[in-house]
Amino acid sequence: MGQFPDIVVVGAGIVGAACAEALSAAGHVVDVLDRGAPAAGTTAAGEGNVLVSDKPPGAELRLAQASRRRWPELARSLREELGADFEWEPKGGVVAATTVDGADALTAFAAQQREAGVDARVLPSGAVFDLEPHLTRRTVLAVHYPEDAQVQPVLAASALLAAVRRRGGTLRSGTTATGVVRGRDGRVTGVRAGGSVLPCGAVVNACGPWSGEFARLAGAPIVVLPRRGMVLVTAPVPPGTVRHKVYDADYVGAVESGDAELQTSTVVESTRAGTVLIGSSRERIGFDDAVRTRVLREIAGKAAALFPVLGRVPVMRAYGGFRPYAPDHLPVIGADPRVPGLWHATGHEGAGVGLAAATGQLLAELVGGRPPHVDPEPFRVDRPGLIEEVGA
Repeated sequence: MGQFPDIVVVGAGIVGAACAEALSAAGHVVDVLDRGAPAAGTTAAGEGNVLVSDKPPGAELRLAQASRRRWPELARSLREELGADFEWEPKGGVVAATTVDGADALTAFAAQQREAGVDARVLPSGAVFDLEPHLTRRTVLAVHYPEDAQVQPVLAASALLAAVRRRGGTLRSGTTATGVVRGRDGRVTGVRAGGSVLPCGAVVNACGPWSGEFARLAGAPIVVLPRRGMVLVTAPVPPGTVRHKVYDADYVGAVESGDAELQTSTVVESTRAGTVLIGSSRERIGFDDAVRTRVLREIAGKAAALFPVLGRVPVMRAYGGFRPYAPDHLPVIGADPRVPGLWHATGHEGAGVGLAAATGQLLAELVGGRPPHVDPEPFRVDRPGLIEEVGA
């Protein structure tokens, strides 16, 4: 197998790729394992959101703000190192309320965010149509978030992994990790994968919605569950039809909700190819990947209500994916106290792309014993309700 790695990252999605890149930039030899192709799971089913607009003040918002600062730095450095372009677009976001109650709630939410350092601009009456001329005239109030941005998630993950390989790391696709090997002192000494053992000094569990299963196989179960979402892709539309990341005020409530039942809210954004991505849905139904027409119909109907022009645009396809859901809606980032040498980077739910850059940096800092740029305490593995008993 050649040189053994210092660290093995299990999972080649956007979070695993960001962790591997940050670790390799810190001087570690890193191997990345994935049972499928790179970025072919949750990352491929994402919209590429890098948002601060949908997060209330607290630990996740602080991580999102750090990641928003980090993403353009990564885009610049990877372009210089590899010539890679993953379509970093600081296009900004618009949140629209179409009811008086929704407008009041959105105004209060934006005020709280401004106190936390978010650039949240409540727009005067009618001003939103200068930003989004095709938005429904039923809009009562809107907030402009200039910091919201977007990347192409598969291209971003691929660029991060290419940097890891350039620095001496290895990507092993089609390789399923089935557990860890531990020495007499209990520390991780290797990963079981592909019928053999890959020696290493540490393992990072970045398996997304499958993280709970890998954690169990590693002897350190955690509660990370799949939460399914669907996205529609339209035919190309004229330039300027949708200019920002636009969603209705209900989206924030859906993100924060722990309800297992189906929830939909409108999220609309364009791509460089001219298509429009339309979401979103959330439901906890395990790994059931059946396409439900009623879910697609509900998403499409709400999008056409927010952007009436889209009611005349055909939908080319729909796709779905599973987000890694933690019961308290916070990512899991850090060392597992039960298995020395086992680290976790998971539980980001639908914010994995946006939070990946800071997550990778934070994990590398913790692994290397360096001062963290974000307080890691809220993301610790042994917080209430996250650790499962072995054998439970």
